[in-house]
Amino acid sequence: MPVDVVVGLDSGTTATKAVTAGTDGRVRDVASVAYPLLVPAPGRAELDAGQLAAAAVEALGEVAARARDRGDTVVAVSLSAAMHGLVPMDDEGRPLGPVVTWADDRAAQWAQALVADGRAADLHARTGTPVHAMSPLVKLSWERAEDAARVAGVPRWGGVKELVVAALCGGRHVLDRSCASATGLYDIRGGRWDEEAMSIAGVRSRQLGEVLPTTALLPGLRPEVAAGTGLPEGLPVVVGASDGVLANLGVGAVRSDVAAVSLGTSGAMRIVVPRPTVDPGRRLFCYALTDDAWVVGGAINNGGSVVRWAAEAFAAGPGDAEGPVGEDADDLDARLLEEAAAVPVGSSGLLCLPYLLGERAPWWRSGMRGAYLGLRREHRRPHLVRAAVEGVCQQLALVRDAFAATDVPVREVRATGGAVASPLWIETLAAALDLPVRVADSPEGTGLGACLLGWHALGALPDLTAATALVAVREPVLPDPGAVAVYRQLRPLVDRSTTALVDVLTTLDALDDVPTRST
Repeated sequence: MPVDVVVGLDSGTTATKAVTAGTDGRVRDVASVAYPLLVPAPGRAELDAGQLAAAAVEALGEVAARARDRGDTVVAVSLSAAMHGLVPMDDEGRPLGPVVTWADDRAAQWAQALVADGRAADLHARTGTPVHAMSPLVKLSWERAEDAARVAGVPRWGGVKELVVAALCGGRHVLDRSCASATGLYDIRGGRWDEEAMSIAGVRSRQLGEVLPTTALLPGLRPEVAAGTGLPEGLPVVVGASDGVLANLGVGAVRSDVAAVSLGTSGAMRIVVPRPTVDPGRRLFCYALTDDAWVVGGAINNGGSVVRWAAEAFAAGPGDAEGPVGEDADDLDARLLEEAAAVPVGSSGLLCLPYLLGERAPWWRSGMRGAYLGLRREHRRPHLVRAAVEGVCQQLALVRDAFAATDVPVREVRATGGAVASPLWIETLAAALDLPVRVADSPEGTGLGACLLGWHALGALPDLTAATALVAVREPVLPDPGAVAVYRQLRPLVDRSTTALVDVLTTLDALDDVPTRST
């Protein structure tokens, strides 16, 4: 039957997805437009700003056409955006350069300098954003060191959300409280741009966007966007929130005792609390969902990517003696995971620090590198793969351990992402966290979360906690008690070995920059 739908438009790091859903929380249609993450040199990770803006319009048009084919009526668009991006813009919102993404590490030494001079702890406490190379505050401090006049002279500094709002709606320079709270420049308790952070970054409040509640309605679509998508110019556009917090909403993890885990290429674990909360150890971020719902958690750089790396590093290629002809990357990953599942819990005494792409929570240090500890002659490829999976899940368990500072008891986890399709991943996650894990029926957690926030903004979903019952999830995977005991014994070793090796790992990372003499 045709229904009214909201489009959740999720602009991410490698693709923009458009999702439609009615008030029942069921996903009706999905459209996706991909674009490359540009890595022109080590440490750089950028997006073509014009390509990202065009992808938002294209994905919106595709899903709107599918809605019309179904007979559904689009009643609003609700926006989700990747966090921590930084892009210079002119007075009309046109980009003046690429989007520097969260993965760009060029500002690492400026983050370390803020830690060294003692300012990082107070900045984290006020803004909710760890002082790390990912954050716009640190990126701007690096840009300022390179060219202070340019930073001060750019009419607008924004991120993915500001770029998409300008492309769809035009008008004034605005963003939502959720994305603002992830910049490192916004005082989450005071509800304003932070003076010290702006001074460090070398910008003024007039260069930053006007911060709106996540449920605010923007002016309608620009005439050319409306014409290109077949949607009316006056269609309500909800400013929305960031992708991380909307992933919680999209899996129904909005009660304080239900946590969300995203486990795709990277990962994160998050809970919702009623007010801004920053743990004393500065291990967790705190970002807004709505005025009375705040998401506390930690993001990790390495998730399913560890298995893909293992496939490239340890596995025979397609057509080789150990791999069937025509075996693609996903099939190879699945085969390695099946092999690894036969290895005992704990990988026969092998410990992996899975920091292949560096690491964020709970360490928030640039220059981290991975390591295997306890290697013996009898260890084989399945042990290495299983230890990598266990290392990722233990990292998420360290984030869970940091939740103790929030005094919120977590009783259930809801999981989404490509990795949770694997029994080994989901069983290891449940045991490492010592919590039942329920996998979301729909993989479109963030886009669905944007839809549900849109319905909330329109008044059709008065209480967001209703999403806990509304979002479909599978039967829980319960933690195996024997595995729980092993991982509980190993986890302090992960913490101790990372702490002991951090200087070694960061020194090794710095050696990459030392030129070698040719012979």
